[in-house]
Amino acid sequence: MSISEQYLISDPPAQSRLLVVDDNEMNRDMLSRRLIKRGHLVEVAVDGRDALNKLRAGAFDLVLLDIMMPEMDGFEVLETLKADPGLCHIPVVMISASEETASVVRCIELGADDYLPKPFNPVILKARVDASLEKKRLRDRERLYALSMERELEIGRKIQSSFFPERIPFSETLEIAAAFTPARQVAGDFYDAFALSDGRMALVVADVCDKGVGAALFMALFRTLIRAISGEQSVSNADTETVLLRTMELTNNYIAETHGSSNMFATVFFATIDPGSGHLAYVNGGHDSPLLIRRGEIVDRLAPTGPALGLLPGSNFTVAEMILEERDILLAYTDGVTEARGPGREFYGESRLVELVEHSWSSAAELVEALDGSVRAHIGETERSDDITILAVRTGSAAGKELR
Repeated sequence: MSISEQYLISDPPAQSRLLVVDDNEMNRDMLSRRLIKRGHLVEVAVDGRDALNKLRAGAFDLVLLDIMMPEMDGFEVLETLKADPGLCHIPVVMISASEETASVVRCIELGADDYLPKPFNPVILKARVDASLEKKRLRDRERLYALSMERELEIGRKIQSSFFPERIPFSETLEIAAAFTPARQVAGDFYDAFALSDGRMALVVADVCDKGVGAALFMALFRTLIRAISGEQSVSNADTETVLLRTMELTNNYIAETHGSSNMFATVFFATIDPGSGHLAYVNGGHDSPLLIRRGEIVDRLAPTGPALGLLPGSNFTVAEMILEERDILLAYTDGVTEARGPGREFYGESRLVELVEHSWSSAAELVEALDGSVRAHIGETERSDDITILAVRTGSAAGKELR
């Protein structure tokens, strides 16, 4: 059963409250009496200003508004009402004489829902009022449902935010900084940084396909699997290569075999770093190649060593290794950075990224803040098309500052 169908079979609505606006006392009286006989609650306004005052003071379900009135006519009242965020949702039926067709058209263009010709025909009156009230009831229910969904998504956003590390681990020789901006209330990107039992630091940057609620649910699943499996392997004193490979293989197989019909996958960069020696080992599962920055220049790109996770069971992954020198910076990010669009739909792009990062950065946090700010400036007021995640790691004795 659809949501609309559920609403249609709900309890009958309470009495509707109507406002009749007409400067002619006879018209007000006649129209009010007919509406009251139909079971409606009716108030009257003698002119446009009186109408706006009453609309702002109380809640109404429908306004029947005369066009021709002194001082403030129906056009002005309608424009004012539709421009007010607190009143624009109230439906308006214009009251018009039969020769005012052009005026009625103008009112419809200004946002009126319908019109009621003079003299008042009881059948037409009932039909126009009932139709306008039913449309309002449906719109009200849609708004309530939208508000309910907003609340649910906000709860989801708060829960998802708890999946990110509350405090990023640190050591005297390793600084880690990160930034995350979701395209919607919940996201498919994630990053993680956590200490393994042998003192190595684990780093993850991942991008689940698609956006929104579905991607967020799988984000939680990928993140949990990677954390749980790598932790278990580390506790069992497995070597670096085993921890990386087993984590990627088991995560991949579980998603592909258990949730293959969902067609969900994630690109994942998963690495471990020894804070003492600078030894870096990683598996890149189809992710954008992180950049190794040394003395202000990009000296290496950590290319994929396997496919995205969740595509096919039994996929093969390999581990790559290197030694990070003192003051090296490793920068990992999701494609939301390079594919961020500005007002002219132009991508942020690889060239902007390279131009920004090829400098001598004093800290990982400084680089992350600069890149995040640059991408935000490029996007401006444009709606975000993808989640944006940035993670940087800097080695050296100047590291060790704890970051939120």
